[in-house]
Amino acid sequence: MTDTHLSKTRFADLGLHEKLIQGLDEMGYDFCTPIQALSLPLALEGKDVAGQAQTGTGKTAAFLLATMHTLLSTESSPNRKQNQPRAIIIAPTRELAIQIHKDAEELGKYSELQLALVYGGVDYEKQRKSLKDGVDILIGTPGRIIDYFKQHVFDLHALQVAVLDEADRMFDLGFIKDIRFMFRRMPKPENRLSMMFSATLSFRVKELAYEHMNNPQSVEVKTENITADSVVQVLYHVQNEEKIPLLIGLLNQIESPSAIIFVNTKRVAENVTGWLLGNNYKTGLISGDVPQKKRERLIQDVESGEIRVLVATDVAARGLHIPNLSHVFNYDLPQNEEDYVHRIGRTARAGASGTAISFGCEQYVFSLMEIEEYIGHKIPVEAITNDMIVSPEPAVKLKKNPPNPNNKSKSRHRPSRQRDNPKKPASN
Repeated sequence: MTDTHLSKTRFADLGLHEKLIQGLDEMGYDFCTPIQALSLPLALEGKDVAGQAQTGTGKTAAFLLATMHTLLSTESSPNRKQNQPRAIIIAPTRELAIQIHKDAEELGKYSELQLALVYGGVDYEKQRKSLKDGVDILIGTPGRIIDYFKQHVFDLHALQVAVLDEADRMFDLGFIKDIRFMFRRMPKPENRLSMMFSATLSFRVKELAYEHMNNPQSVEVKTENITADSVVQVLYHVQNEEKIPLLIGLLNQIESPSAIIFVNTKRVAENVTGWLLGNNYKTGLISGDVPQKKRERLIQDVESGEIRVLVATDVAARGLHIPNLSHVFNYDLPQNEEDYVHRIGRTARAGASGTAISFGCEQYVFSLMEIEEYIGHKIPVEAITNDMIVSPEPAVKLKKNPPNPNNKSKSRHRPSRQRDNPKKPASN
């Protein structure tokens, strides 16, 4: 961790509420990051903000501090009911919503503001009860929030602050109709503080901002590269059958690795996980059908060091914050250029350094041109030497996850009957 990612602006000089300063002091935060230094003064004056900065640069703390300061510094409606949130923060993924809630608990430790976290997959009645019992700041994903809203578990009549995080991802995941539905049921833009933050602010996102916000101030932390300078990027051109031997060979060369390995499909995720387990790497797997409680447990195990390697589909590319993550592997190059940025942004967070290693195989190398055009530079290519390729031990056969009782929808797809050959690395 370094201080080179910080600005010269102190939190104590911004006029933040004293209870928030107390929380920041306890967490050891003194200086703002650039996005915080630019956005917080505007939001603290009551101006709407549309902010863009690289992932891992402090956007979450920026909108949380502005939200909490607004609630602590102003009175709520005298007729407000306890199930009427004063602020709402909407995130596209469960992992991101959970991380925002965790940060809110730490930053608002002395604020006495009531937080509620709602997302799909777990604790339906428990989350419902938390809203009925009283909430100041509601944090959650679009589907579960709208579900409770339509059941009249809460309403938005007393809302003072609205935050949309990772707005571009809302479009990618098909949530934009849900977002518009919620915005149209909030108080008018001039009667609330609105903030929108994202790693990328496309034209469609800016259009959304100007439609549902009150003359938003655009804030951008511009860098020469879209990807963080502290991420060392490497590309290996590799044949499909060499990917497993190369992956394990590279991991063997890393002392105490802490890594996420991104793949494009669940089948490949299971295949890679089996090979890593068979080669004595403590490995976890996150894909779309892994139950939420197991996801959370796996992330905790990675944070604690009990699991050294996490294999993930793009469900983990946004919102996943694991301190001191040293490496990101693109075992499969992503087919969307923006996903490359968000994947490698899991390392080198908050001023730390990290390494992103990508495999350009026959199946996915066609995405490379679009990725390099988007990030504005070529990814450095390194040659594969003989000492990088190993003969791996056989893969472990994974046990299938039991059905998730919280998932009420029935899958339309039959399980694949294809088996991986344990005697040689399987291709994609």
